[in-house]
Amino acid sequence: MKPSYTILFLGDVVGRPGRQAVQNGLPSLQSAYHPLFTIVNGENSAGGVGITPDIAEEIFDAGADAITLGNHAFNKREICDYLDTQRPIVRPSNMPRGVPGTGLKTIGKDGIRLAVMNVCGRVYMEGYNDPFAEIDRLFESIETPHRFLDFHGEATSEKIAMGWHCDGRATAVVGTHTHVQTADETVLPRGTAYITDVGMCGPVRSVLGMDREIILRRFRTTLPQRFEVANEPGVICGVVINVERETGRAISIERIRFGEEG
Repeated sequence: MKPSYTILFLGDVVGRPGRQAVQNGLPSLQSAYHPLFTIVNGENSAGGVGITPDIAEEIFDAGADAITLGNHAFNKREICDYLDTQRPIVRPSNMPRGVPGTGLKTIGKDGIRLAVMNVCGRVYMEGYNDPFAEIDRLFESIETPHRFLDFHGEATSEKIAMGWHCDGRATAVVGTHTHVQTADETVLPRGTAYITDVGMCGPVRSVLGMDREIILRRFRTTLPQRFEVANEPGVICGVVINVERETGRAISIERIRFGEEG
């Protein structure tokens, strides 16, 4: 068998329940899977929308090697200066020029250099440049064959299309944003691991992490409601990807769901 390593990726961390689930459960997952790299999507980690520098450091301290974001990347203004530091945190790359931060950071360990990328879809999500053209641009600048893409998008079709667009050029294309784990994990023909959505790290007895009674009132009355993160125990959803060290091609991808469901 060819030498390989493992990437552990955890889906959107939602509020305090999600952060607590990661803090409590990540050590066990790392002991079980021995990932070389652990990557966490943190874009909903501060009260359900956005991230702060303190919370980013909390996620790093819990064991993350890199953090990806998404459409709520800038909901907390204090994150702007932090994104321009050397910390391995990436916001959507397909944003206008001049926006703080970057959509590509390279992390290294044990002789492997992994390019971590983040882009947002455009279907039902406004304000982003063409993600397909942006990925082509990023690939031209990356020398390592180890390439991990968090594609933060709403539409299943757009995510699947991105997987095929990157097949053979990326180690993995993992979908985030919808908070519901899909059962379509696969390794595409040219060696790219793919899943439409990895799910969330957050309160499972909720509606996408939000208090279910508030969301029900919104649907039943159509009146505006102030959404709040559900005060329920959190679970961890994510994927484990096994990768050939020499080529950066994915060998396997496995869904995981871990933790107390209340």
